[in-house]
Amino acid sequence: MKEKILIIFTAIFLSFISEKSFAQYAPDEQVNIKVYEQISPAIVAIEAQLKDGLSAGTGCIVTPDGLILTGSHVVENYKTIDVTTHNGQTYKAQFIAQMGKNRDLALIKITPKKPIKTVSFGDSENVKVGQRVLSIGNPFGFSNTLTQGIISRIDYVKNRFQTDAAINPGCSGGPLLNTTGEVIGISQSIYNPDQNISNIGIGFAIPSNEAVKFIATVDKSKIYPNRKK
Repeated sequence: MKEKILIIFTAIFLSFISEKSFAQYAPDEQVNIKVYEQISPAIVAIEAQLKDGLSAGTGCIVTPDGLILTGSHVVENYKTIDVTTHNGQTYKAQFIAQMGKNRDLALIKITPKKPIKTVSFGDSENVKVGQRVLSIGNPFGFSNTLTQGIISRIDYVKNRFQTDAAINPGCSGGPLLNTTGEVIGISQSIYNPDQNISNIGIGFAIPSNEAVKFIATVDKSKIYPNRKK
């Protein structure tokens, strides 16, 4: 009985210390910290060996058994695909599917030994210009990097979000997140006058609803051959 009381007291005390420690940060910092700690375990670094070199990008884990969403230009014409999770574990990935022309989304699959953390998707129809967003990616190989900005513009013709959240080479396929940690876009590209070498605040993301529709159209029997259709 005494041991049980001690365990409960210790848990309460640690919870109190944690809340007090968290409270030292400003409200906007608390949002950033919470979203990052919640989502970063579900984000991976991707390296695809191509015929003419190496392609690096980011991916979002969408199922606990290792289905990953990324940009199709990250893994297109691959020879091998390596995926590194947030804890440094590296896997060989299987290419599953690629979205149609000009949509730039792909699915790959790893086989972890136990269920892994996944992202959740928000409704991109609700996204507004001026809305604060966060991005997690692997720019220039600096893994699990968090940046923030706003939705700068919505391109209704090309169905793309423009953002000033820093997106650099290596971030393609990573999530653009709202302040509750939902994926509302998939980082795709940047625009600048130096041939896309660095970020100047004009980045583009594919709306999450496009990704959700793409995932739903993939033939699950090709991913899980032992499952019934």
